Amino acid sequence: MMSIRLLARAPFMIILSWIMTLTINKPIAVLFLIVVPVLGGTLIFIAKKAHPHFIKVFDEYDNLNNSVQENVNASRVVKAFVREDYEIEKFHGISRYVYNLFTKAEKIVAWNSPVMMFVMYTVIIIIVAIGGRGIVLGGMETGELTSIIVYALQILMSLNMVTFVFVMIMIAEASTDRIVEVLDEVPEMQDKADAVKNVADGSIDFNHVDFSYAGEGGNLSLKDVNLHIKSGQTVGIIGGTGSAKSTLVQLIPRLYDVTKGNVQVGGVDVRNYNLEVLRDQVSMVLQKNVLFSGSIYDNIRWGDEHASEEEVRRVCKLAQADGFVSEFPDGYDTMIVQGGNNVSGGQKQRLCIARALLKKPKILILDDSTSAVDTRTDALIRKAFREEIPNTTKIIIAQRVSSIEDADQIIVLDDGKIAGVGTSEELLKTNDIYREVYESQVKGGGDDE
Repeated sequence: MMSIRLLARAPFMIILSWIMTLTINKPIAVLFLIVVPVLGGTLIFIAKKAHPHFIKVFDEYDNLNNSVQENVNASRVVKAFVREDYEIEKFHGISRYVYNLFTKAEKIVAWNSPVMMFVMYTVIIIIVAIGGRGIVLGGMETGELTSIIVYALQILMSLNMVTFVFVMIMIAEASTDRIVEVLDEVPEMQDKADAVKNVADGSIDFNHVDFSYAGEGGNLSLKDVNLHIKSGQTVGIIGGTGSAKSTLVQLIPRLYDVTKGNVQVGGVDVRNYNLEVLRDQVSMVLQKNVLFSGSIYDNIRWGDEHASEEEVRRVCKLAQADGFVSEFPDGYDTMIVQGGNNVSGGQKQRLCIARALLKKPKILILDDSTSAVDTRTDALIRKAFREEIPNTTKIIIAQRVSSIEDADQIIVLDDGKIAGVGTSEELLKTNDIYREVYESQVKGGGDDE
């Protein structure tokens, strides 16, 4: 605010002081007209030299912030591997680099002050010389010279204010460029002019789908996937690490676009839907469960900001979360700290499931979202799904066979390809991968908790 006031006052001070000088002595007034462009040119030159350095400084601030964030988020890993000294030295190295870059930029900007002082005092000396000669020759009075010097100081001090603000603007511009770059980024996924704004049902079709994170020509994560899921079905997905289970389901709400083929929801290609409408009808609980700072009630209402307390309690009961929430002293008003670190992994998963259910979606996707709950609670959640939301298509990615054993159909993925589709009984007879997982967990006791 102070900078804005200085910038607003300075032009008025310069213009009025110059007019007063002009009424007293025109040659000296002309001198100021010469000085101002010189100072302006100097400022522009300094700005062009310093601006790229400030951009580098803010780019390196990203690395500095990333280093701090990594160490805060992974503090236990750092301690477990006794890497504190290494991380401290890495932070110091980045800090020194940022310091050196900033110092280099400030050294360029620092030329602004001596140039201003040099010009100011040079002008004063010239005014005194011209005025002194005028007084000796009788062409100027002492009072006029004093007035001109005062006006000159006002002009030059106002110019000094402008340069001070100019430096701040120059630093702000470097920050603004980075913000504008993000704001001006055009999303790759754009709604069509005639985008479909209604999802008929929860049926899903994958038709010869290929997908690569690198786009066309990259390594395929999914290869020629063909799949039909009826609306209201419960579908389990199982497969080894890296088999593209999460990738498959992320194509449904169009978090990514297919490289080849198409994905249809409700008989319509997902690329033809209005994105907001599509994602409002496809509710996902991701592998990494995220809760926000605020009350449990507010966190769950992310699914529907207009939901009543009764609706919130209902979905919490479906997700088997109402029991432990009610045991908290403040119940649903219990505050969640940053990152949800004051609730356990299983509690966090159940709250995230409740939040997803509150959207009343046509498709519900659980991406390994019951891994931290015990098998009994997992079974209760699935039972509640069958009884309370039978018309919602439910896709469950799981590592535990027991989590998907009673699904209408189970999809076995292997290296981005569908290795088998069927019920648990059918796959036990026909699919070696599923049979091996089943026997290792159920018969070998690997599914017990």
